[in-house]
Formats: sequence, structure tokens, C-alpha cells
Amino acid sequence: MNNTHLPKQVSTTPRALLIEWQDGHVSEFSSIWLRDNSPADRDPANGQRLVDIVELPPDPRIESATLRPGTVLVQWEADAQAASFDLGWLARHVPGGDSHYAAEFRARAWLQGASLDASQDFAWVTLEEMRANPAARLAWLGRLLQDGMAFMRGVPCEAGSILQAIEPIGHVLETNYGKVFDVRSVPQPENLAYSDLGLGLHTDNPYREPVPGFQVLHVIAASAEGGESLFADGFAIAEHLRAMEPDAFELLTQTAVPFLYRSKDAELYAERPFIQLSCDGAVAAVHYNSRSIAPMRLPAGRMERFYASYRAFAELLRDSRYQLRLRLRDGDLVAFDNRRILHGRTAFSSARSLRHLQGCYLTRDSVYSEAAMLHRKLADERLA
Repeated sequence: MNNTHLPKQVSTTPRALLIEWQDGHVSEFSSIWLRDNSPADRDPANGQRLVDIVELPPDPRIESATLRPGTVLVQWEADAQAASFDLGWLARHVPGGDSHYAAEFRARAWLQGASLDASQDFAWVTLEEMRANPAARLAWLGRLLQDGMAFMRGVPCEAGSILQAIEPIGHVLETNYGKVFDVRSVPQPENLAYSDLGLGLHTDNPYREPVPGFQVLHVIAASAEGGESLFADGFAIAEHLRAMEPDAFELLTQTAVPFLYRSKDAELYAERPFIQLSCDGAVAAVHYNSRSIAPMRLPAGRMERFYASYRAFAELLRDSRYQLRLRLRDGDLVAFDNRRILHGRTAFSSARSLRHLQGCYLTRDSVYSEAAMLHRKLADERLA
């Protein structure tokens, strides 16, 4: 427990426990919340609740609270059984505090992508370090979650190597493309990604349920000219739109956009807004892929306002000031949050130079889980 979160004193009202910490901050814990989180009502092995809310008293009133070393003992008026709460646990769950992962993995926005140097401003690790050094792996995963993007070097330039490289990162999301997909030019491509054309900034597969959480791309053969990679922070750009044109931002968060993908072996459809908000109003996801937007079905008046807002957002995405541009080399790998980071590329000529990337998608929860489990493991080792 952080020294600033050592308790100075506790006090109570019938409906709340108040703890004054050494730093002077006072936290108020509701009586009903404390009763709902009583350690005695959780399975000691797995931490899951043993009771339902209707089995608890509807209006539990606190009779007293007593500080003990490392804990506070709470006694309710009409309950013979007191509850002992770990003070460190309470400090981590103060009302209005960080969510479960936010403290270690909070997103750090980067708007001016053109001013950044990918080799210096983002995390890089070799495949060997990723496998052999848990501390380096956790640092890399932390930066992936914070910055939305991280890089790896030294991945063998062989088909399938991507699967060995991402094994410590998360679990593959298999789609109609398979576990991995090849990004290279083919005749009559089912997807424009498999052509020589440049691709504007986009997120992948907004027509899929769920949208792939993370994407990984491994360079097997880089193009000698053209084919540079483009990236932008969708969270930062969305917030910039909110500041510059709040009405456009609001409309894009409230309008369901239809996304459709058809091929010989799949038909995928989903509706979601370009900008998705969390319960507290923060940008939680960006879904933007102009190649797969199906015809909108809005009343004429709202359609005009939607298209004006759509254009405002698209113009920001096309602004080179907000784009990180780099040439990935043979053996490089990039992983990025597909609900935050938009990616694209410049055009190239496959007739003059082969360009071959392999990609895969990772489930969002598995990446966060790998980071959290590694964080827990290393913390336990430090305490041992």
C-alpha cells in the first residue's frame, strides 16, 4: 500500500465509512457498497460472490468501525457478523478512482503523429527479449496499451513466424481469413488491402462482431519503394474534433453507421458509430473504414448533418500532421489497438518489388489479461 494511503483515522455515519488518509484525502465508502463487498460473502479460492443483492439487507446501517493493523473492522447495527476490510484493498477501490486496469495501462494520447519518431517515441523489443525477459515483455505490453501501438524486431521472415512471435502477447482471433492473413497484391482482390493501392487511414473489420481488439502485422518482405505504413491515434483525433466541432463530434457518437463486407465465403454486417463513448463520456473506440460503409438510411435533414460531420472527421484523418509515417523493414512487427489506432499505407508497385506482410488479430481481453497476469507475477516475485 502506498504510504500516502496509510489511514490517519476513521469515522462513520449510519450510511458511510469515512477514512482520512495520511495525505489528507478523505474517502467515503457507502454502507450498502461495503455490505455488498464483505469478504465473508466471497469464495476464498476464486473471489466470486456467494450471495445475490436481494439476499442482503436493503438499508444496512453502520454501528461502528475500528482500525486494526492493515484492516478496518466494520460492524452493522442489525448484523451480528462484522466485516474486516483490507486497507490496501479499500485504497485501490476509492469512489471515483481508476478502473481495474487504468493505473498501469491508461491510454496516453498522441495527436501530432508527424512530429514523432517511431524508433524513439514508441516501444521496441527484439523477439529474443520478448521471449526471455519477462520485465522487458511487461514494459512492452504496458506501452502497447498506453500508446496503442508497439514494435518488435528480429522476427524471422518466414510465413507463420507471426504466430510464434505473438504467443506471449495474446490469443489469436480466427476469422474467415483464418488464423493469419497475407497482405500482398493479388489479381482481382476480394479486399483492396490485397492490391497495390494506397490505403487511407482506417480501422479493420468494423462489420464484424466483435470488432478485432488488436491487430498484428509482420513484414516478411518490405517494398523497396512505396508501401510506407501510416498510423494515427483515433482517440486523440476524436478528442480534437470534440474540441473544434462539438456538434459534429456528438452526432458521430449518436449515429449508427452500417458496415458491410461480402466475399465468396462470407457476408458480415454490423452497425456502430464512428466514435464510441464509454459510460463516463470518454472516447472508448473509433470505427472508421470508408471502404466498407454501406448506404446510410437517415432522414434527409439528418443525412446532411451526418455527412457534414463525417467530412469534418475524415478531413482530420487525412491531415498529414496527425499521421505517423514510417517504413517497416524485413523482420519488423507492429501490434496496435484496432479500436484506437487507424492505419494505412502509401501505394507501391508489386511488379517492381514484392511486398508481403502477414497479419493476425488478437482478442482484446487476452492482451489485457497477459499484461495483468505478468504484472501480478512480477509483483509477487518482488515481494517473495
